[in-house]
Amino acid sequence: MKKLIAVMLLAGMASFTACSSATEAAEEAAEVVEDAADATMDAAEAVADSASATMEDAAEAVEETVEEVTE
Repeated sequence: MKKLIAVMLLAGMASFTACSSATEAAEEAAEVVEDAADATMDAAEAVADSASATMEDAAEAVEETVEEVTE
């Protein structure tokens, strides 16, 4: 009977260790995903800023062309 209890105790400890390791791995994976999402958002903001600047430059070029043509 004592051997059975010892085996059950060891099995419980092994299960706890495995679950703890899995939890840590999942938390690390979640951090990696969060970091990747942040980097993606930063890149998207940079693209939007660049597109906005390009549109402003294009609008200025059109205005200048219209002024030259109407003079």
